[in-house]
Amino acid sequence: MGSFDVPLDDERIQLDAFVTECRSALDAILDGLTEEQARRRLVPSATTLLGLLKHVTWMQRVWFEECVGGTSRRDLGLVQSPDESFRLTDEDTIASVTAAHRGACATARTVVTGLPLDTVVTGHRAGPRTLRWVYLQVLRELAHHCGHADILREQLLAAD
Repeated sequence: MGSFDVPLDDERIQLDAFVTECRSALDAILDGLTEEQARRRLVPSATTLLGLLKHVTWMQRVWFEECVGGTSRRDLGLVQSPDESFRLTDEDTIASVTAAHRGACATARTVVTGLPLDTVVTGHRAGPRTLRWVYLQVLRELAHHCGHADILREQLLAAD
C-alpha cells in the first residue's frame, strides 16, 4: 500500500506512511551494487551512496533517539556533526550500513509508539519541539536524500 492509499484524515498514519516510503527507497538504494560502487565518489564532495545511507541512519538516530528519546549523541556513540556522519570506515560495508539503517528505523518506530504528534520533546539542542515538528524535519531530510541517492545511483549505473 502506497502512502497515497492512507486515509487523509489521519495525520499520524499519513506521516508514518510518507516516512516509511522514503526509508524503504533509501534502504533499497544499494541493492545489486558492489562494495566499490557503493563507495565510489561521483561528486566533488565526499558523498557516496554508502555514506549517504550512513548519514541518513545517523540523522534518524539524532532526531528520534536524541531529540525524542532524550539520550545524548555521546551516550548513543554518535559523531557530533552531519559532515562526520558521511565518513566511511574500513568496517563499513553494504551489509553493515544497511543493518544499522534498519535498526535505526526500528528503534525510531519504537521510540514514537504511543506518543501523540503534539507531544513536546526536549532533547533538541535548540530547545523543545513537538513530535509533529520532528516528523516533518525527518521527512524533509529523507526526501532530500532520496533525490540525491536516485541521481547518484543513476550516474553510477550509467558509468558502468
